[in-house]
Amino acid sequence: MELDPFILSRIQFAANITFHIMFPSITIALGWILLFFKLRFNATKDDAWMQAYFFFTKVFALSFAIGVVSGVTMSFQFGTNWPGFMETVGNIAGPLLAYEVLTAFFLEATFLGIMLFGFRRVPGWAHTTATALVAIGTTLSAFWILVLNSWMHTPAGFEMIANDVGHLQAHVTSWWEVVFNPSMPYRLVHMLLASGLTASFLIAGISAYRLLRGDKTPPVMKAIKTAVFLAAILIPVQIFAGDMHGLNTLEHQPAKIAAMEANWETQGNVPLVLFALPNEETRSNDFAVELPSVASLILKHHAEGVITGLNDFDVHPPVAPLFFGFRIMVGIGMLMLVVSWAGSFMFLRGKELPKLYLFVLVGMTLSGCVATISGWYVTEIGRQPWLVQGVLYAKDALGPVTGGMVLSTLLVYLSIYAFLTVAYVYSLFYLARRAGDGGKRDPQRSKPLMGERHSSSAATE
Repeated sequence: MELDPFILSRIQFAANITFHIMFPSITIALGWILLFFKLRFNATKDDAWMQAYFFFTKVFALSFAIGVVSGVTMSFQFGTNWPGFMETVGNIAGPLLAYEVLTAFFLEATFLGIMLFGFRRVPGWAHTTATALVAIGTTLSAFWILVLNSWMHTPAGFEMIANDVGHLQAHVTSWWEVVFNPSMPYRLVHMLLASGLTASFLIAGISAYRLLRGDKTPPVMKAIKTAVFLAAILIPVQIFAGDMHGLNTLEHQPAKIAAMEANWETQGNVPLVLFALPNEETRSNDFAVELPSVASLILKHHAEGVITGLNDFDVHPPVAPLFFGFRIMVGIGMLMLVVSWAGSFMFLRGKELPKLYLFVLVGMTLSGCVATISGWYVTEIGRQPWLVQGVLYAKDALGPVTGGMVLSTLLVYLSIYAFLTVAYVYSLFYLARRAGDGGKRDPQRSKPLMGERHSSSAATE
């Protein structure tokens, strides 16, 4: 059987982004939560906030390190597997990737060292500033990546000009339109909120694990309360932002919406398909469970709203991955809503969290990562067969690679990523177990915080 280098290259890039996206989705928001912990310590002089900060800076550093390294491998693939991408749109993609590297390496990495090791070595205001700059750096890094990704879905501010050998290349006519392309604001907000939920449930899950092990110290309680309340606030905002993002996608990528809803015919009163087995051979849904007219209500805001079906598009993305990926993302989002609101209610009533609830939180430690990955699958597969919507087909960007070459590297990637994923999850709970004595084993906790020079200088912030 002949190995298809195009399919294998797509699988390889998907494997890379599946692994990589977990870590930025954690660190983007975790940086801001750490800043919140530090500011609360500055304001209250309560050591518990700083102990929570020390613990989760370890989680941040671990996630940041793996995220940076796994991101580099994706950049390599632009040259090895997909040279046609940079050859065609490199004038736009190159500068945007460079801006991301500048923020990731020159801002985040520089001040991360002060944030991790400078608590006793710099004044309090400098340590707080470093924490803020790391949080800003993670967000700016995400901003530039999402600008490029959004531009690939809704390209704007460019023109195609033939080079000396007749190959069409994208040239910028307006950087403003490139950066603030039609889908960028929606995609940016959606991702930042997703990161907030991912980090919240990571903190809540690890803290719940510590509670189940009998560690009911103030740092653990402050961390879990912060995480649960933050998730309870963010999830309804995310639902609203997701709805707005969906309407924007309907306007600019209607085939993607049709695939997400498994809507084959152009019609009004489109049902919301809760479950089905999309059948691309028969152009229909098997075993469908539907709510009449609800899809039209959501997407057109009235029951008779007409939505274009898949049969009206010459090309459209594969239906099953979008259909199921979208429902996994939404299903986890609804579970997040129930769990975070239930926890907030119990905290507001002054009740102790029951063991069953804590087990649920532990089980949802990486639920944000799963939801984010599902959402990215919907987004990226939904652009197929285009690599840049309306500009460059994915198959036209493939380089001169053989199927065997791609398969060998793919197997290596999968093996390494499987090992690193297991090691990462193990490390998270290992850190939680080691911190179960209230933080006394933390090397930065060798003496009381309030007796240090840092605390007195923090009072001037």
